[in-house]
Amino acid sequence: MYKMIVVDDESPARNAMCDCFPWDEIGFEITAQLDNGKEAKNYIDNNPVDVVFCDIVMPVMSGIELAKTLYESNVQVKLVFLSGHANFEYARKALCYGVKNYILKPVKYKELVEVFSRVKYELDLEKKKQPICNCANDSDNDIMYNYNDTVISVIIEYIEKNYRNASLEEAASLTHMNPNYLSQFFKSNTGINFSKYLLDVRMKKARDFLKDIRYRVYDVGHMVGYSNSKNFTRAFKRYYGKNPSEFRNR
Repeated sequence: MYKMIVVDDESPARNAMCDCFPWDEIGFEITAQLDNGKEAKNYIDNNPVDVVFCDIVMPVMSGIELAKTLYESNVQVKLVFLSGHANFEYARKALCYGVKNYILKPVKYKELVEVFSRVKYELDLEKKKQPICNCANDSDNDIMYNYNDTVISVIIEYIEKNYRNASLEEAASLTHMNPNYLSQFFKSNTGINFSKYLLDVRMKKARDFLKDIRYRVYDVGHMVGYSNSKNFTRAFKRYYGKNPSEFRNR
């Protein structure tokens, strides 16, 4: 069982996450719940810790400051960031200090399982003294891959949460990229155009909303970003081969 501390100044959310998720089934024991990075650093200095699950924006010492301190002190712990902000600058700084895992609030159960299963796998390999990718020793190509992967995760999270009003320009602003460059960057790293990915998300959401008879077709179109019901009907039929009413009556 690997020892983990959870650091978040929002104690109700922190307590719920610690108590409601089956950490022991994945292989982790939560040994402390702390309010800020300074408390976490003091705890790490005096206790064995394998993993730090840490919020980014906190008083006294932020998650970024904690990561920087641990990195410069060469403290060998895995650090997973938790944040309510899809901020590319946070992601960039996280990578600089060897933080490869970045989870956005609200936390999804599936994502917790995936991320911490991967962390446990890395810890198991290190325990067996088998080589794994280490950000501090990676080749330039590996570092760029990690960097690109983080950027894409931020963009996808943005689309999933803001599909109604999402735009290439806003995603570009979020990641500090030129819109044209972001479009090429997204396509080269995912194999799909930004606009096509956004359409996929909107159509899948529309399909789910149409299953609820409380919503009129017009309402569904508006909910997924179409102010004109004819444009929504046209887009839906092109995507599914049936117009929304036919789909609902199927």
